[in-house]
Amino acid sequence: MKVIKIGGGCLKGKKTIESILDLLAPRVDGDIIVVSALNGITDMLIDGMADALVDEETIAPLMSRLRNRHISTARYLISNPDLQRAFSKSFGRELQRLERYYYGLSYTGESTPKMRDLISSYGERFSAELLTAAMRDRGVKTECRMPQNIGMLTDGKYEDATADLEVIRTNFRNHLGPLVEEGTVVFLPGFYGISQEGNITTYGRGGTDYSAAVATVAMEAEVLEFWKDVAGFMSADPRMVSNAELIPVLSYAEAAELCYFGAKILHPRAVEPVRRYGLDIAIKSTLDPDARGSLITQNSPETPHVIKSVTQNTDVGLVKVYASGVGARPGMLADVARTVTEQGINIKSVVTSQTCISLLLDKKDMDESFAALEELTPNPFRKVEREDGVALIGMVGEGMSVNKGVAARCFSTMDEAGINVEMIAFGPSPVALYFLVREEDLKISVKALHESFFNGKA
Repeated sequence: MKVIKIGGGCLKGKKTIESILDLLAPRVDGDIIVVSALNGITDMLIDGMADALVDEETIAPLMSRLRNRHISTARYLISNPDLQRAFSKSFGRELQRLERYYYGLSYTGESTPKMRDLISSYGERFSAELLTAAMRDRGVKTECRMPQNIGMLTDGKYEDATADLEVIRTNFRNHLGPLVEEGTVVFLPGFYGISQEGNITTYGRGGTDYSAAVATVAMEAEVLEFWKDVAGFMSADPRMVSNAELIPVLSYAEAAELCYFGAKILHPRAVEPVRRYGLDIAIKSTLDPDARGSLITQNSPETPHVIKSVTQNTDVGLVKVYASGVGARPGMLADVARTVTEQGINIKSVVTSQTCISLLLDKKDMDESFAALEELTPNPFRKVEREDGVALIGMVGEGMSVNKGVAARCFSTMDEAGINVEMIAFGPSPVALYFLVREEDLKISVKALHESFFNGKA
């Protein structure tokens, strides 16, 4: 059996969803399908919480939008009147429960992590029930199971939970094993699990990928398939490099690095569980379902030019903290990191020298991070600066750390293109080299690097 993950990008619009179901129906038999919310629903739920805190009058229109979206989609996908009515009835009950949570939120005037996780999990729940009914309408023996009812146990951390794999392995085999063995296709909402205390805890944005990986490990599936509207991992973004090549095989480390800093194929956390147990991930294209796609596995062949992909990320910024002897003053780095992380902000990367600590952050976190560091009291820094308008370039490939000249070739290529390179990180990962350039220099940089390594120009 296999585990299939269907993301929000494939659940966008009635016709797109219909084509996905028609594609999968003849291909599944005793498999598990882990699904995201319909495209845009999670954002609707999260934005709705903020609105409800301000004005409870926003709740009824939100419920109406949620109802209309799901019921109209169900009517389009499901021809059987009995299946339509059954879904509508079940959906109505759950929507009423969700509405009560929103009014509770408005009444208390407080948005807690517990409540945010509970409410934001409803997008996946609605989607799984809807798609189960739609697949039954296509003659496939299908059941839907909720994570809280089959023991998808987590560590209890809200908004960034981690699955308890060993416990889940036992629970899933008890709850899902008999269904899978008899050939039933099981739909499972992604994105969340349940704590020991019985509370809903989400895996964070993109967490459905992680849910699918957990299910793969728990059921010892042959493979985890991600169905996407792309061919697979590429040697560069095809929008920047027209002759970008498909990467047929990647290692776990290569895939994780590509996903963390650039490629949006899957969430980097999805690699963690399957790597531990040596299971494969396949990227399949909904546009060409019989194509090879990309396989992520334990061992990846090293290419002649070492580099597998040139990736990029423009959703970043840099905050620099200047002080004398920062590299020799105990606690300085800890103070800087703590000041930022106490705001709930993730630091992507840190590079230090004797006079400067450079923090690579998400663009959306720049203002809050910069303000927090400027307001630190007592302030042990000489000054804090920020750099916006930068882009991150990553060179990823097995063997980078042991093959001489790869880094030199990267920077000589950049020099020949007349591009100034800023913050550099090489060494912490054996399969990746990262550096920053100005955003306006990104496209020419990526094209020059791809040309150098993939077309043989030194």
